[in-house]
Amino acid sequence: MKDFEISVPVKVATYGELSEMDKRLVGMAREATHRSYAPYSHFCVGAAILLEGEIIVTGSNQENVAYPSGTCAERSACFYAHSQYPESKFKEIVIAARGTDGEFVDNPIAPCGACRQSLLEYETLAGDDVKVILCGKEKFFILQSVKSLLPLAFDEF
Repeated sequence: MKDFEISVPVKVATYGELSEMDKRLVGMAREATHRSYAPYSHFCVGAAILLEGEIIVTGSNQENVAYPSGTCAERSACFYAHSQYPESKFKEIVIAARGTDGEFVDNPIAPCGACRQSLLEYETLAGDDVKVILCGKEKFFILQSVKSLLPLAFDEF
């Protein structure tokens, strides 16, 4: 038997250290949290996806009393992006959240497993890494790819 270790490099940045495009995406992801429909969890999530050609698509979580009929912000955005721009490759995704107190969360949150798997599909379609930024109130986690979020992903076999 042999052990192996998986490590994921994560950069931690402040808002001022982000590029202008990243700041724009952060603003759009945060704005999208205000379009969430979250009457049950009161946890509002927004996502902004940058497609090639500088096309930006946003999404927000949409809950439903018939859980799990709703959808997360990340899947809302990625499904819309691909349905409207099927030829455009994903370049980056930014995810932001407001907690039950209505304030942006202090620590960055990561996508759920279903969203990680869905986003990985679009990274695979892009044929290149899709940068991920997870937003906290004042700090941001930057990952080089969706695969970084799901290192032992279910993939083609």
